[in-house]
Amino acid sequence: MKQQTRPSFDEEKILWGLGIDYVLGIDEVGRGAFAGPIFAASVVFPKNFKSSFLREVNDSKLLKARRREYLSEKIKESALFFSISNVGINLINKYGIGYANKMAFRKVIAETISELKGRHFVLVDGFHVKFIRGIGLKNQKAIIKGDRKSLSIAAASILAKVERDKLMRKLSREYPYYGFGRNKGYGTKKHQEAIREFGLTKLHRSSFNLSWLGK
Repeated sequence: MKQQTRPSFDEEKILWGLGIDYVLGIDEVGRGAFAGPIFAASVVFPKNFKSSFLREVNDSKLLKARRREYLSEKIKESALFFSISNVGINLINKYGIGYANKMAFRKVIAETISELKGRHFVLVDGFHVKFIRGIGLKNQKAIIKGDRKSLSIAAASILAKVERDKLMRKLSREYPYYGFGRNKGYGTKKHQEAIREFGLTKLHRSSFNLSWLGK
């Protein structure tokens, strides 16, 4: 059983106390999948925001689907601003997943800071995002396992996962043999068996060199 974690506003409170107007929590979903786009989200909560539903907010991977969907709606209702974006398979295959990941992050950050004028700071899960207009490295903090530590990052992980899962369920109707509705494009045993039997689709990431699955 996965250990329950308790993300908090500890990081955000420090920044609010320093006069930062807007703390952006950002995260991505789908980086390690064999198929489908990568999604990213940005969430900005009001300063010193309090609500009972925050007790349930966590790393999206630790939550059941219905709970994620419920929390996604609560987050959207409560946030000062949120942004969700994706980078499709063509760009992933052309430039690689690392570049696509940063591109998705840049899109949600750019939309957020264009909407909210003031002093911004980015809390990002995992690693820094370079070359963001208006946000230098000094205005961001990379937090390892940030979706289990920061409520803003955890909220972003929930929004991104709900949207990506919704798309993968839709795509499963178009590509019924691969189980996208269940595996969401990740490399489960059954997904690998389907690739061996039916081959790769245009949704699969050729940049991942999945040809070994045909052996």
